[in-house]
Formats: sequence, C-alpha cells, structure tokens
Amino acid sequence: MERSASQSTASSQSKSWLSTTAKETIAGYLFAAPMLIGLTIFILIPMVSLFFISLTKWNFIQGFRGVEMIGLDNFRHLFQDKSFFVSMLNNIKLLLAVPFTLLFSLVIAIVVDEKVYFKSFFKIIYFMPYISSVVAVAIVFQILFHPSQGPVNGFLMSLGVTNPPKWLADPTYALPSIMMITVWTSIGFNMVVYLAGLQSIPKDLYEAADIDGASSWRKFHSITVPMLSPTTFFLLITGIIYSFKTFDLIAVLTQGGPAKSTNVMVYEIYDQAFVNLKMGYAAAESVFLFAVILLITGIQFWGQKKWVNY
Repeated sequence: MERSASQSTASSQSKSWLSTTAKETIAGYLFAAPMLIGLTIFILIPMVSLFFISLTKWNFIQGFRGVEMIGLDNFRHLFQDKSFFVSMLNNIKLLLAVPFTLLFSLVIAIVVDEKVYFKSFFKIIYFMPYISSVVAVAIVFQILFHPSQGPVNGFLMSLGVTNPPKWLADPTYALPSIMMITVWTSIGFNMVVYLAGLQSIPKDLYEAADIDGASSWRKFHSITVPMLSPTTFFLLITGIIYSFKTFDLIAVLTQGGPAKSTNVMVYEIYDQAFVNLKMGYAAAESVFLFAVILLITGIQFWGQKKWVNY
C-alpha cells in the first residue's frame, strides 16, 4: 500500500511538473507570437517573394494578372545595365566613409573617456545626430551647402576662396558631400559603442604598461587597438551594411543627381520599382545587392580571424 501510494504521489508530481512546463512553454510562445508573426509577414514572406518576383516581368499596377515569367532575363539585362553599374560604383565610393567614421569615432571616444568630465552629457550631444530625423538633417545640410547663400561657402569666400564648390549641385562634389553627412550622423553611435569597449578594457594592462615605461602611442597600439578589435569588427560590418542601405539622404537631397553622381543601388532599385514600374527588374537588382552584401560579410568573417582578438 505504501509503495503504491508513493508511486501515485510521484506520478502526480511528474504530471504537475509537466503541466507547469507546458504552461510556461505556451506562455513563452504567446509572448513571442506578435514578434514572430510580424517577422514572418514583413520580412520572411517578402524575402521569399523577392526571389520569385525577380524571375518575372511585372507591373504591379496591373495586379497579379500582369505577372509574366521570364526566367533569368532580368539578371541578363542587369549585367548590361550601365545605370546599375554606375550606382554600384557610387556605393563602392560611399564605402570610403566607413573607415573615416571609425577613425573619428575612436579618437573622440578616447578623448571623452580620458580627458573630459560630464561624459554622459557629451554622449548625448554626439548621439543626437544619429537619432535625429534624417529629413531634418538633410534639410539642414541642404541649407549649409547652398551654392550661393550657404554658410559653408560664405565661410570659404571669407577666407579668400573665389570659386567655392557647389557641393550637392556639382557632380564632382555631390557624393563627397553625402559622405560627409553620413560620417557626421554615424559618429555618435560608433563613439558610444567604442566608449563601452574602452570601459571594458582591464585597467591592469595600462598599469603594467606604465610600470614598463610604455609611451601613450605604445599603449594605444599594443593594448587599446587589439582589445577594441571585436568592437571595430562589429562596427565595420554594420557600417558597410548601412552604407549599402543609404537611401533617405539621397531621396531628400539629390534624387540620384546631378547626372547620377549620387545614384546608389538602393535608390536605383526604388527608381526602377516605383518610377519605371519594373518590379521584376527591381527585384533582380535587390537579389544582386543581397548577394553582394552577403559576399562582403562572408569575406569579413573569414578575414577577422587574422586581426580580431577575442
């Protein structure tokens, strides 16, 4: 009797534990359901649809009845499209903004971490451009870079520059202007991440270097840079992906001009899809852009083994 009673007690406890675990599992799925549903509807389904649409000739105004399967013709045309290759070249040039952003962010982070009081205040000041409205930032720089009445050219003319650049209105200077704005808006985020990395470096390393008589440059080269390499790797990947996603600044400031000098890949995709109404061709360009970003990220992950210290 005692044995059967103990077995029934153990069985009831086991069932109670299982029911508790099942309830916790169901509760977890219910809490995650809104995010999973949103992820499926707004990301996974469009991504899968993208590959199918890239094989079609489709003017979406005609609805699904206008879908015409053409196989790989969009990709064949893509590699003969000079406009798309110009946009890809502009994106490659735009990548030059990434190392400058990392360099300036690291220098500012070191100065704020070691030489400045009220660090939280300066974090907010430098982070404000990153969280500000892109449209507002674009309009401010549109005023600053005005060819004849802008403060930037007014300052240059006061220094004796008789023929200052026309900035956003000049095909030669339009893309560098976009790069400067991108650097300015991205420095705050990178600086905050670098500050977190600097504060995680053990102070014992610097104390040991001081005892050995190491100079400031030696400590920076041998301690700071290697210990920050995972942070730099993270910011490098996100910076490159962000540069390939540049759209809003171009849409507000230049619309790809002048003379397509700022026509980047995402804006080219937008132009083909919603201006020329070539949804299938725009999808093919998107697939190509996805492949380029995936390839660059894969190369970075392969190469980080040689310079990132974990």
